[in-house]
Amino acid sequence: MEIVFNLGNLLVLPFWVLMIFIPRWPWTERVMKNSLVIALPALLYTLLVVPRLLEIFPALLRPELHTIAALLGSPEGATIGWTHFLAFDLFVGHWIYRDSRLRNFSVWLMGPILFLTLMLGPVGFLLYLITKQSIQRVQSH
Repeated sequence: MEIVFNLGNLLVLPFWVLMIFIPRWPWTERVMKNSLVIALPALLYTLLVVPRLLEIFPALLRPELHTIAALLGSPEGATIGWTHFLAFDLFVGHWIYRDSRLRNFSVWLMGPILFLTLMLGPVGFLLYLITKQSIQRVQSH
């Protein structure tokens, strides 16, 4: 599981580096237009979850803290959970990157927001929504 855990990290890291550190590079923009960026970690997650569906699905149907804690409390469960975070955080970061590029938002502003999305997914997403709303409000006046 350690190898799969590390593979998940290595799978998403190059995309985050491109979005955060070299967002205007033409190659970054070309790569980020490809949905494979977000499909690869989703595929890894799927490959981890499908063989364990009979074990996982009952806990998800009736989620209780102790059953979810037990699921996540093993190397396999932690790897599946972490891969889920990686996949969805990248999906959100990808959306933020593409949306902010369409709106021509400052890369100096977007770098920290994308970093927060990488580290604390929902916090970065919320900050982006607030920032986007604020910029649109200022631009409309």
